[in-house]
Amino acid sequence: MSQDDTNQKPATCPHSGATSDQPESNTAYDKGDGHGPTIHSENEDQAHTPERPSMGRCPVIHQAHTTHASSSTDWWENALNLDILHQQDKKTNPMGADFNYAEAFKSLDLEAVKADLKALMKDSQSWWPADWGHYGGLMIRMAWHSAGTYRRADGRGGSNTGNQRFAPLNSWPDNVNLDKARRLLWPIKKKYGNKLSWADLMILAGNMAYESMGFKTLGFAGGREDIWHPEKDIYWGSEREWLAATKNRYEDDSERTSLENPLAAVQMGLIYVNPEGVDGNPDPLKTAQDMRTTFGRMSMDDEETVALTAGGHTVGKCHGNGDSSLIEDEPEAADIAQQGFGWHNPKGAGRAGDTVSSGIEGAWTTNPAQWDHDYFKLLFTYDWELSKSPAGAWQWEPVDISEEDRPVDAHDPNVRRNPIMTDADMALKKDPIYREIAENFHANPEYFEEVFARAWFKLTHRDLGPKSRYLGADVPNEDFIWQDPIPSNDTTLSDDDINALKTAINDSGIPARELIITAWDSARTYRGSDYRGGANGARIRLAPQKDWAGNEPEQLQRVLDALTQVQSDFKSSHNKDVSLADLIVLAGNTAIEAAAEAAGVSVSVPFTSGRGDATEDMTDADAFSDLEPVHDGYRNWLKHDYAVAPEELLLDRTQLMGLTAPEMVVLIGGMRVLDTNYAKRPHGVLTERKGVLSNDFFVNITDMRYTWQPVGKDGNSDVYEIRERGSDAAAWQATRVDLVFGSNSILRAYAELYAQDDNQEKFVHDFVAAWSKVMNADRFDVAQ
Repeated sequence: MSQDDTNQKPATCPHSGATSDQPESNTAYDKGDGHGPTIHSENEDQAHTPERPSMGRCPVIHQAHTTHASSSTDWWENALNLDILHQQDKKTNPMGADFNYAEAFKSLDLEAVKADLKALMKDSQSWWPADWGHYGGLMIRMAWHSAGTYRRADGRGGSNTGNQRFAPLNSWPDNVNLDKARRLLWPIKKKYGNKLSWADLMILAGNMAYESMGFKTLGFAGGREDIWHPEKDIYWGSEREWLAATKNRYEDDSERTSLENPLAAVQMGLIYVNPEGVDGNPDPLKTAQDMRTTFGRMSMDDEETVALTAGGHTVGKCHGNGDSSLIEDEPEAADIAQQGFGWHNPKGAGRAGDTVSSGIEGAWTTNPAQWDHDYFKLLFTYDWELSKSPAGAWQWEPVDISEEDRPVDAHDPNVRRNPIMTDADMALKKDPIYREIAENFHANPEYFEEVFARAWFKLTHRDLGPKSRYLGADVPNEDFIWQDPIPSNDTTLSDDDINALKTAINDSGIPARELIITAWDSARTYRGSDYRGGANGARIRLAPQKDWAGNEPEQLQRVLDALTQVQSDFKSSHNKDVSLADLIVLAGNTAIEAAAEAAGVSVSVPFTSGRGDATEDMTDADAFSDLEPVHDGYRNWLKHDYAVAPEELLLDRTQLMGLTAPEMVVLIGGMRVLDTNYAKRPHGVLTERKGVLSNDFFVNITDMRYTWQPVGKDGNSDVYEIRERGSDAAAWQATRVDLVFGSNSILRAYAELYAQDDNQEKFVHDFVAAWSKVMNADRFDVAQ
């Protein structure tokens, strides 16, 4: 929570004048009832008015280039939508393939940027005046809300891409008026250009806001590269209206830990919890339950939660001095003349003392433009009672407060106002666990500052990935366990070393399929959303990964024992250390080279040594539980029977791994013929040559001699049989994940490509390229 966590009303649809039932969508269509394309009569052109231009005179198809335009998925809503695999296509990026942001950032004068940001904090602009002449509170809220969308379950959200610039985040109710913060930063972004991304600038602005008000932050790391198109692949909830009742995302509304996964915020359009209370009803103990769940979903413990709440509310204020029902459309719906600004307030000046953001009105502390320890002083010194802001929002105000403890008005130094607390602030006083932590912070302010500094750094860097991705001179020297540290590995393996290891691997007696499976299972944990997981570190041999059901623990241990012996023998014979992480990948590569040779294609799978082996002390077992695969279409496996179709789960996993649709197709075809299914299940292994890297999967999935018939379930998978059309003899079995490559028109086009007689060699080379991408996805020290 930060300044102006909000409870805005739903946006008004600018086209119909009715309340929109869709918070944000690039597939929202208007047919008069808000649910589909507008249907027009044949005589509509004859009845046009100046307010409604004639469609017949339109030079393009009506609404073809707006969010009201229809697509094929609107006609066939159950069709598998592959768009999730095409997010951030290079066509949207204006920087070009040769641009390297990391290199550009290294040439940045970071100290000059920091000085400019500190100067900006006190340079109040008439078009959006600063509270108390200092923009610190606004900039901290912007940085907080940029980072605060992160959730640990799938690693999505967070500050890493600068996505606050685009819908839906730029128009979320909780982000009201943050458009002004980004515009205030524009002169600095313009000045430093390509050397400083918006994503980095927003976080750095939050740091400099704190430092300009007297707090010393732990540090800052650059490295966040901007996207240029909305992230439509992130699931923010199923609600179709802003701030819908929380019951919509809870399995049991009375059990607040039952919040739907992977969600973290309690309502559509909020970053964390509702500051007025659960569903806008004040009850600090219930709000504490929401805080514990939602902050936990964002990888924060109780102490970090209290520190962040108090540290965020030590400075700045909430804005609710007016009628929130008068606030106009959010940026994404605002009139074109607003030029990307939103939430225009027609009351008075519409800014400064007339600002309405969250609807709550007031500051938390006596001196909101400076860092001090008054937050806990006020919280524990006074009794607090419920009241309503001018905008009608619930807030808590002190009883019989001393005049000197009242903050002066943000824009009139001759007036003093009551401080306020939100329901979340009162939770720190009412919840026994939070109160004990808060009282300790109150009694030990230096300890509080240390915990807050660490928690703020974690909040703003959690999704940046391992420390090897950090850029700049302000990176802290300390390694944090949430960064998933991995020891460096300086051993250089020569070609002769690699060939000797390959020979030892082949002589180990471990079947090729098990070597491929182990390498795959080690690497498949990688998430491009927050750069966690992957083969580097060999954490597959540590808890909790070694015991995950999807890793087939008994088989895994057998392979690890054999590779550990290869590692030991190589040390004895060559006096060189090779990491188990490198050996796992090299073993998989070796098995694939043999499988390709058996298919008549000689190929060398690229291998670069340098991976390290993490230890238990470097591994947060609880945090790594989020990376456990509970489905893997590449190995034709589901841990449970899910409401979501297996082929949709495959797309989600593929997107997290950073793979494209063609890469997904070629990997599935290869993994099937290599016989790498979970528990040696036969589903989709459409070949008589198991273990040979052939294109048989594609040949047989597209062969018109066969038909497919459902036969029921095998475990959690729906199973189909392939039968010869003439004899009706059963040939193979397959799952939905297999059949979608013949049924979906796009995937079938790829499958037909690899089934062609002239593409066996292309298939092998494309498989090797995709395989190498997976194996090296977490190698940030290796050019991809």
